Amino acid sequence: MKSLSDPRHTSRKLALSSIFCWLFNEADREEAVLLSEDLLESPAGERDTELIEYIFEGVKTHINEIDKIIEECAPEWPIDKIAKIDLVVLRIAIFELVFGKKAPVKVVVDEAVELAKEFGNDTSHKFVNGVLGTVIEKYLKIKND
Repeated sequence: MKSLSDPRHTSRKLALSSIFCWLFNEADREEAVLLSEDLLESPAGERDTELIEYIFEGVKTHINEIDKIIEECAPEWPIDKIAKIDLVVLRIAIFELVFGKKAPVKVVVDEAVELAKEFGNDTSHKFVNGVLGTVIEKYLKIKND
């Protein structure tokens, strides 16, 4: 489990909550982040504001491409049948893996699994890990030597 005071993990939690908020009521990023900070009771100094903005805007910009990747890598699960929180976790991780490419693959996957454990159901982390494994295999051509 990630440390509660890890600013990058806290930032990903805020990005997750903000994107979730945006998907349901089309709030702008600032409004969604403020609501998320309040809901998650996030202390002001324990976040990376640039990371939140980067993830939020990246997912928003690439959402159609990300969803196509999810459809390809989880063909048994239509987008509308995936738990909404799992879908947002996947969207964030796929943005970071395929489009962002700033964080190491292992960090992105570990963070996604942690978010799925924290916010999803009992099997969310396994589902997220499996889909991301397929994404890595198909899109990043990383070999497991």
